[in-house]
Amino acid sequence: MSVYLDHAATTPMAPAAVEVMTRQMTRLGNPSSLHAFGREVRKDLEGARESIAVAVDCHPSEIIFTASGTEADNTALKGLYWKGQGVGRNVVVISAIEHHAILDPAQWLKTHEGAEVITVGVDRNGVVLAGEIEELISRRADEIAVISIMSSNNETGVVQPIEKVVAMAGAASIPVHTDAVQSFGKIPLSFSLLGVTAMSLSAHKLGGPIGVGALVLRKGFDIPALLHGGGQERDIRSGTFNAPAILSFAAAVKENSTDLADGNERVRSMRKILEVGIFQRVPDAYINGFATERLPGIVNVTIPGTESDTLQLLLDNQGIACSTGSACSAGVQRPSHVLVAMGHTDTTARSSVRFSLGATSTQADVDEVLRVLPTVVERARMANIR
Repeated sequence: MSVYLDHAATTPMAPAAVEVMTRQMTRLGNPSSLHAFGREVRKDLEGARESIAVAVDCHPSEIIFTASGTEADNTALKGLYWKGQGVGRNVVVISAIEHHAILDPAQWLKTHEGAEVITVGVDRNGVVLAGEIEELISRRADEIAVISIMSSNNETGVVQPIEKVVAMAGAASIPVHTDAVQSFGKIPLSFSLLGVTAMSLSAHKLGGPIGVGALVLRKGFDIPALLHGGGQERDIRSGTFNAPAILSFAAAVKENSTDLADGNERVRSMRKILEVGIFQRVPDAYINGFATERLPGIVNVTIPGTESDTLQLLLDNQGIACSTGSACSAGVQRPSHVLVAMGHTDTTARSSVRFSLGATSTQADVDEVLRVLPTVVERARMANIR
């Protein structure tokens, strides 16, 4: 039996998204062309923009299509920094648990642009310490170019207090960006109500294709571009539109939005069964972020006495796909920066795996994980003491 529990990494494409993308790939026409072929594709593309705008509660003109969530993050962080730099603001504030699509461009800005990067910590549940941000704003409001805090964490699923951050930053006229790549399609998102300046999205986390994302950027708030060329997307993201991927993205969003509440409850119910089953079979295991609000489908579990890579390999041998959540470089495992920020030692951070359920997950998937888990854990612990 094959079990896919790595939906936080990427999701199976929704049937409607596959159908739309396949059909669109047979059509001819550049959306930027003025002839009939181009106008027809452009009409459909703008319809897709409107559909996604409805789903995130923003104006269609605030949607800027990109090639990925990573590009959206880079465009937002660098663009907002450069805009702030123009009025003498040189500080970038991020959290310790951001995705590398934020951590790495922040480091790039520090190395190449002279930015001062301030990293805010989290508590033991993985919730960003809003008090640290408030203290920073009270002292250095005139120096902060941008604050970037993710909507929810990709490793633990912990939902972050974005509304609090926006309320504090807004009073000081500091723009806030949120990486909502993991949240979109899993919890309700309202760009208007959140009040952020910019928000990053990605299609393949909710049943859309890989290779397309979007930056939601507040109307009238333009930023310097990363890419220059044809002037598409408010002259912020030049490049020929990937119409098949964009229309497929919109189809996935529409399908996801129709049953978001019911789908969330079904996934959350399976997650609870999985967590209870883990505790019963591995009594010394613990769930990271268990005591706070999390996305419906993410279970990040630490199993003392094991190595993450060994657990993942043994589960994979049983046909179960999950993730370690840690980064590897040149074949050397590094502990998850997210778990370390939450207070884990390097050893316990290397003893954690992430199961992430999604729309296509079933109770049979959960049952299979629980069936093989005791044997997998026993073998992983034996391998760790050799």
